[in-house]
Formats: sequence, C-alpha cells, structure tokens
Amino acid sequence: MSKDLSVAQGREYLAIPGPSVMPEAVLRAMHRSAPNIYEGALVEMTHGLVPDLRRVARTRHHAAIYISNGHGAWEAALVNVLAPGDTVFVPATGRFGHGWADMAAGLGIETQVMDFGKASPFDLDRVAEALRADRSHKIKAVLATHVDTSSSVRNDIPGLRRVLDETGHPALLMVDCIASLACDRFEMDEWGVDVTVAGSQKGLMVPPGLGFVFFSDKAAAARVKMDRVSRYWDWVPRANPAEYYQHFGGTAPTHHLYGLRASLDMIFEEGIEHVWARHARLAQAIWAACDAWGQGGSLRLNISDPAMRSHAVTTLCIDAPHGAELRKWVSEHLGLTLGLGVGMALPGSPEAGGFFRMGHMGHVNGQMILGLLGGVEAGLTALGVPHGKGAVEAAAAVIAGRPD
Repeated sequence: MSKDLSVAQGREYLAIPGPSVMPEAVLRAMHRSAPNIYEGALVEMTHGLVPDLRRVARTRHHAAIYISNGHGAWEAALVNVLAPGDTVFVPATGRFGHGWADMAAGLGIETQVMDFGKASPFDLDRVAEALRADRSHKIKAVLATHVDTSSSVRNDIPGLRRVLDETGHPALLMVDCIASLACDRFEMDEWGVDVTVAGSQKGLMVPPGLGFVFFSDKAAAARVKMDRVSRYWDWVPRANPAEYYQHFGGTAPTHHLYGLRASLDMIFEEGIEHVWARHARLAQAIWAACDAWGQGGSLRLNISDPAMRSHAVTTLCIDAPHGAELRKWVSEHLGLTLGLGVGMALPGSPEAGGFFRMGHMGHVNGQMILGLLGGVEAGLTALGVPHGKGAVEAAAAVIAGRPD
C-alpha cells in the first residue's frame, strides 16, 4: 500500500480559530422552517437571549445585537461614541488591533497606534506614558484587543484599566473580545470595561453573522452627546427597543437566534467557570506538545510567556515553508484543517509559509485536541520535518492532570 494513502475520509475537523466547530445541538436548533417574526415563540426567546448574553460577558449593563461579523461590531461600537475628528489610542499586538484602528480611521477618527509587534502583549508602562502625555485628554477612547487572533497574545485588560485610573485619564476603555468571549476569563464589569465587542462564530459556537456590543452607563452617556448616529448602527433602539424589530434594525436573524439559544444553554449547563477551565487545560496540553516538538526542530510558540497566551488559539512559528506544507498535508491526508498564519507575514511571501495556527475554542474536548496533535505529529513525520519526540504523550499527561 502506498505511503501516500489518504485517510481523510470521514468527518473533517476544522481546527481554525473561528468559525469554530458547531455542536450538533446548535445545528439541530437551526434546522427548522422560518418562524413568525412578529409575535410568538421567537419574540419570547429573544427576550431571554439578551440577559443571557450579558451573563456570558459578565455585565449588568446594556447589550446590542447586530446582524454582522466582528468587523461590523467594531464599527457599531465606534460610531456610537466617536465622531470624525475624535482621537483614539490603540495599543496593537497583532493584525486585529491594527484592523480595528483602520476601521476607526475609515470613519474619520484620528488613530494613535502604539505597535508592540506580533509576539508580545502591550507594555503597560509605555501605555501609561502615552496617556500621561495627553494632558488635554484629546484621546476619547482606548481600543484594546483582549486576544488578538493573529498572534494569539492575551492582553492584560485589568492592568489597562488600572493604568487609565492611575493616570486619571477619562477615555473609554473599549475591548475586542471576539476571540476570547466564552473561552478566556473575561469580566466586563469587574475589569471596568466600557464597551465590549464580540461575535457569534468563536466561543459562542454559532455560525458567523451575529455581532454583539455590550456598553456601560459611561458609554451610554457618551452616546447621548453624539450629534448623530446612523439609524442602523445606533445601539439605543437595539438595547431598549420599543418594538421587536428594533433589536436587529429590521428582520431578525431567526435561525442564528435559535442556534444562539442552544449554545447559551450548553454554556450555562457546563458553567462559565468550567468553560474557562476547560479551555485553559486544553490550551496547556497544546503548549506541552509544542514545547516537546520544539526540542528537536524549529517549531516554537509565538508567545513565549504562558501567562500571556490565549486559551482559544495558538500561533506557531516554524522554518518556512514547513508551515504551509504541514497545513496542506494534514488537510489532504487526514481531513484536518489548520489555520493560516494570518497577519504574521505578507500573503504569498515566502515568510508566510513559516506560520500556522491551531484553533481550540468552543465545542472542543480532550479527545479532539489529542486527535489534532496526533494529526500534526503525523504530518511532521510524513514531511520529514525535524521535531522532538513525546509531544502527544506530554499533552496526554496534561489532560490527565498529571504533567511532569
């Protein structure tokens, strides 16, 4: 039998950092005929979704739902509190920090970007220095990414709040939690976040198409001072609708809502604390495997400090073109899809072949992660890529609760 025999038949495993694996319960909930969008069961279900979304974001404040991806939620958050000519400060730690800054620039907002590269969290001392220098408080908001999906860094949001408080700066703290909500611990109210942006396709385990913006009373007050906000993006009628359609600026995203109801039920049945702990354990198993592989080759974790790594996505560096070759091999031979190294190098450049990502967010468990790691090891072996041994064993020990 040929050594190139494919064993990719069967259910594929999408191990990218979103869209994440969708549970059967979510798919079943969505597989139904169209409902009445004016009254009845759908309306009543929606009234329960909003407080449950707030429970996941850990806030008692306001929530608005948009029919959009994360980029739409970025824009929604910006236009409700910032006008053309206003200034924002953006500590960027990867492509998506720069992406939110670019969205602001496109709206005529002046952006002050402090770039911390692609392999480290933001430096709070440097952030504090920049805020102290803004004596006239020209900066109206700080745009921070909790987990940047490209670099897999997890930034210190409580620390950023502390810096704002210690410098006496009144800027709104706006946080992108698209990759982290329902994966990494996030406490909107306890951490003093004013605006939180999230999406449906990652930790919430629903197809792309829903964006969420949670906002504090301070942010609501900033909205009141705006001269105008577009009818569609305005969060006021969405958070406090007089009529049902205002939740969504028009027709409800019916089937996404059914899927969201199922996913929230799963999260609350497990318990949000356990959800966070499960993601942490599975991430640690992946890191243990990667450390072992790195002992005999070039593969390494992009974020060196474990305390600053995402529990939802892991970005890996390897000698080019091994990253691209590995992704191709495991897809063709195993039915396993790994993530591109988005934002780590220019698309199509030779350097781009030296990065890949593993998504481990949402509906994932121990045997799935061990299968993912076993697949990567098979690919490294088949391609003759130098790597250390004992990676899967190291991961299994972490999952078993018996690491060295």
